[in-house]
Amino acid sequence: MEWAMTELIRHPEIMRKAQEEVRKALNGKRKIEEKDISNLPYLNMIIKETLRARPPGPFLVPRHSLETIKLGGYTVPAGSRVMINAWAIMRDQTCWDEAESFKPERFEGVDMADIRDSFIPFGGGRRICPGINFGMRSMENVLANLLYHFDWKLPGGKKPEEVDVEEAFGLSLIRKNDLVLVATPYKYI
Repeated sequence: MEWAMTELIRHPEIMRKAQEEVRKALNGKRKIEEKDISNLPYLNMIIKETLRARPPGPFLVPRHSLETIKLGGYTVPAGSRVMINAWAIMRDQTCWDEAESFKPERFEGVDMADIRDSFIPFGGGRRICPGINFGMRSMENVLANLLYHFDWKLPGGKKPEEVDVEEAFGLSLIRKNDLVLVATPYKYI
């Protein structure tokens, strides 16, 4: 969530569009229900783009080669541990147009099966994370609530382009420094 809010505060036009979508879809309701989430396609695109640009972990769970194989032109001996760099794959310019840019629209009308080898925040194949649906629904619900109930800004007149996006390397991909925002309750009409 912290990375989603980081990208939204850095891109006010994207946040504005997402808030308009959420507030229009909910039309003054006080509580977001699970059925409301399916009416928020732009929010879903923002979450996918956040997971692409800032995956939960830089590497997938290691694989173990049972036999000697050729992989990407390299010989991988039997018994080798193979690490998959999800961060690099999801920022590969040959797979993603303007890979360094935060563009939720890149997921508009995309069949996820067509990008299953380049969009891997939850892994893939037989070893895909079994919690993918729970994770996505949780993110959609939390982000929808944050955007619906509050308007957001940076403290002290800070500008969006001044937001620090330095990552701390580790098992999970987190911000090196905390994100500090000012939340103002949204006034329902």
